[in-house]
Amino acid sequence: MRVLRHSENPPPELRGAVVAIGNFDGIHRGHQAVMTRAGRLAKELEAPLGVITFEPHPRRFFRPEDPAFRLTPFRLKARLIEALGVELLVVLRFDAAFARVSAEDFVRDVLIEGLGVRHVVVGDNFRFGHRRQGDVALLETLGRSGGFGVTAMSRVVGAGDQPFSSSLVRDYLKAGNPTRAGLLLGRYWEIVGRVVRGDRRGRDLGYPTANLQLGPILQPAFGVYAVRAGIDQGAETTWYGGAANLGIRPMFETRKPLLETYLFDFDGDLYGRQLRVALVDYLRPEARFDNLEALQAQMAEDCRRARASLAYEQWDASWPASPFMAAEPALKD
Repeated sequence: MRVLRHSENPPPELRGAVVAIGNFDGIHRGHQAVMTRAGRLAKELEAPLGVITFEPHPRRFFRPEDPAFRLTPFRLKARLIEALGVELLVVLRFDAAFARVSAEDFVRDVLIEGLGVRHVVVGDNFRFGHRRQGDVALLETLGRSGGFGVTAMSRVVGAGDQPFSSSLVRDYLKAGNPTRAGLLLGRYWEIVGRVVRGDRRGRDLGYPTANLQLGPILQPAFGVYAVRAGIDQGAETTWYGGAANLGIRPMFETRKPLLETYLFDFDGDLYGRQLRVALVDYLRPEARFDNLEALQAQMAEDCRRARASLAYEQWDASWPASPFMAAEPALKD
């Protein structure tokens, strides 16, 4: 997949693409359906498949004081998009200048003159341009005059007509329900980062942990989770079961939230390595214990419960971007 930070002068073989446009935070099953529809059209038109997205997320630009809300940092987002067969990812910088671009100028400069798109796929609530003045009707009008088609997809829903929504994913994660979040995403939600050195308390207690700082992503419910974790090697990542504590450790009062992961049946040095940790099941909230012996006993129980939980969850590590566990969503457009 080619990644461009601008829309000017794409490689000649990638001009005339069918493109899906959106923020696509989370790459949940609704987003996947939009890209899948674009992929089908690209195949029919014998055109490349592209995605146009924006960094930083417009919400971060307009409301910088909001708590961190991102579900997928860019590196993971790009990997998930590539796994869907996308050949061209155009990442447009969302800054003050871009926020002032009119809807008409966006279509002319980016879609027509820049990329020469053949077809555009968006959600039916798609808004674009300065002050969100552009909508699907305007995009269709400009497409007719500019020589490209437009497909607007209605919201994609799953079982019980529940919509696939980044907001719902965030709500489930903050409520300590990674299973429901995973069903909306089509995969388990991951925290990805470089392993940092900690205070080695876990090692002293007999449970050496790999420690990750959360960074500028959503903060899920604090507590203990059953997880799958692996050293990031793309499609070659080897996954291990584990138990992880996410939070501030009430007994030791960590100043910043930390994810501490104990990998089952693993013996190796992880310091400085890029680790992927997928939250599978929420076991319990964080707690303070009377002494280290009580904490150690609880850690043993947490590991027992994590192993039991992981023995029953659906896990398919064959998907190249992230462990995949959900069937194709129903399309209602």
